[in-house]
Amino acid sequence: QVQLVESGGGLVQPGGSLRLSCAASGRTFSRSAMGWFRQAPGKEREFVAAISWSGGSTYRADSVKGRFTISRDNAKNTVYLQMNSLKPEDTAVYYCAGPCSTQMCSPTYWGQGTQVTVSS
Repeated sequence: QVQLVESGGGLVQPGGSLRLSCAASGRTFSRSAMGWFRQAPGKEREFVAAISWSGGSTYRADSVKGRFTISRDNAKNTVYLQMNSLKPEDTAVYYCAGPCSTQMCSPTYWGQGTQVTVSS
């Protein structure tokens, strides 16, 4: 059993930055690829980024390439999503999920989500 808890969301102005964290419990975390997804109001949930269990491979949606970075610290059982140059269209609830190694993944475990609002 794996439990995921996101944090770090909030209100930020366009062009600003936020770092989301996903704290995981469960002994299998360090061996699981993990991902971030988001869901904006009235839209379907979409893939944002994924990272391999070792952190050596990462994948990002085209919409966030060059702006978002996914990373992990297995010693802390935590996955991060660094978001820079935020745009209003990045406004959404962001979810941590796993296992997830690519944008085609179907994660078993999901966090409760954290709200990110980009607005002036």
